Amino acid sequence: MKKIKKWLSGLSFRTGVIVLAMCIPFYVLSAVQFLLPISIGAKSALWVVLFGLAKTAQYGGLTILGVDGYRRLKVQIASWRRNKTFKSMNEQ
Repeated sequence: MKKIKKWLSGLSFRTGVIVLAMCIPFYVLSAVQFLLPISIGAKSALWVVLFGLAKTAQYGGLTILGVDGYRRLKVQIASWRRNKTFKSMNEQ
């Protein structure tokens, strides 16, 4: 387990963001698949697989980012929000 964690933490910030973002479509698919006209057993199996992939992407992305990468990502998102707010204020 430590070997995998060490390998993941050695990946780039960009890779961490991409892997972390992949949890979003998996979460959406795990919920939307209940609308499919298939058996309850198949829906349950799909949910387990898709939700498991979402959690794997989420925790894998966080492991790749690490504490410093997570802080960096939060700063970047805050910067995007400030710029968006600043642009919308200037357009009025």
